[in-house]
Order: sequence, then C-alpha cells, then structure tokens
Amino acid sequence: MKARSTVKDSGDILYTDKIKVKPLTKASIVIRLTLVALLMITVYGFAMFDYGETGLFTGLKETFLNFKTMFLEASFSRLTITDAIYQVLITLGLAFLTTIFGAIIALFLGLLAAQNLSNQYVSNIIRAFVAFIRAVPTVLWVLIFSIAAGLGSVAAVIGMTFHSVGYLIKAYSESFEELDEGVIEALKSCGANWWQIVFQAVIPSSITYLISWTFIRFEINFSVAVAMGAAAGAGGIGFDLFMASGFYFDLREIGIITYFILALAMVLEVISSRMKLNLRVNH
Repeated sequence: MKARSTVKDSGDILYTDKIKVKPLTKASIVIRLTLVALLMITVYGFAMFDYGETGLFTGLKETFLNFKTMFLEASFSRLTITDAIYQVLITLGLAFLTTIFGAIIALFLGLLAAQNLSNQYVSNIIRAFVAFIRAVPTVLWVLIFSIAAGLGSVAAVIGMTFHSVGYLIKAYSESFEELDEGVIEALKSCGANWWQIVFQAVIPSSITYLISWTFIRFEINFSVAVAMGAAAGAGGIGFDLFMASGFYFDLREIGIITYFILALAMVLEVISSRMKLNLRVNH
C-alpha cells in the first residue's frame, strides 16, 4: 500500500513523495497472534500457579525486598575485598587462558576453513565440524571433558577452549574471505607460496578483525568462566557466588559479588571499545 503526501514550500511549489506502508501478510499476522497467545498464557500461568501459602502479591513484595537487600545493603561477610579481587583474577585467568589457546588453534584452522585459501573439501569438513561444536553449549562440553579430567579448572579450560575454537574459526575464516581475490592472484603470479600469501597479505589485512573478534570472545569467556565456577567447580568468583546463593543464602554477599562482576564487565567493555577505535584509526 502506498500513500501520497504533499508538501508546500514558500515558493508555492508542490512536492509529492510516496510513503510506503507495509501491508499485513500471513507471516506478520501469525507472529502477532503468537505473541498475543504467549502473553495470555504467561498471564494465565502467573494467575493460576500454585504459590502454596504465599500469594502472588506477597511473593512479589518479598522478591522486591530481597533485591533491595541484595543491591542496596551489599556487604562482605565470609569474603574480604582481598579475597574477592583474588577470585576475580582467577576468573580472568581462566578467560584469558582459554581465549589464547582457542585463538592459536583457530588461527590455523581458520585459514584452512576459508574458501579462498583452502581446498573446498577441507573447508567444508572444518565448517561442518565447527557448526557441530557451536551447536553444543559450553557447559555441556565442560561436563563431557569432566568425565576424563574430573570437575574442576582443567575440565573448564578444555571445554571453554573447545567452544572458543569453534566460535573463532568461523569468525576468522569469514574475515579471511573478505580479502580481495586480486591480491591473492597477484601474489601467486609473482611466485609466492601459500605461507607467503598468508603472512604477507592475509594476516596483515585481517589483523584488525582478528584482534576485535578475539577480544569479543574474551568477554564471552569471562562470563562463561563465572558460570563454570559454579557449575563445574572451576573456582573463581563464580564459585563464591554459588556458595553465597546456594548454600548460605547470603543476599548481601551475593549483591557485592554481583557488583564486582558487573564492574569488571564494564571495564572490559570500555577497553574493547577503545581498542576497536584505535585499531580503526591506526589501520
């Protein structure tokens, strides 16, 4: 459907412009009906849920009070600020270690997965393998490797590295494929071999994207390391958060640990933004 609008300027000249109005299609109608149905089911579920002796509004009130205690009265009880900083550094170490291992492995496999640098058969095999790795959540890979290594930091590092490799191979290979095909053909015509093409053209032209993707994965690995500290006993601030919530139900300590995690996540985001800006300017 198109509507016509008329605008009159100071010189009495009429301008017309066509405004496109998106018509309702079957797909959009189905999506809207689905959203309305899910909203109604959600409201019905909250209304009919068996809260036992606690009413809905009483539960909401208690939840609000818990959040108030958690975030407005946050304080240490079993941990000290030195312990918290130490545990945060352990979590950062897990994230850094898995990111470095994953980046090194993914760099080589990413070159083989890039269709402009590798054999089509090899590229398809690596891409299928990577798709399988990414389809399985990180926590499942950690639990799978914990069968051999046992629950702890070793299984967490292996599982997180495994998933990081799958993520970075896809990111790196797509960055390599952005290289102008004419550059590769020119180097080949000059007698350059595969390694010379990689180190003289592919890596220098893609270094900005490689660093950017690697730091993004580092941010993801930090969040995963927090979760693995609780789920797999990998240690770090995540394990302390799990103990404070699951064993001691210490809302105040949960709040202060959450503040530590949020503060560090914000610092990483600022560093990432500045790094990307500097890379763009220097590149």
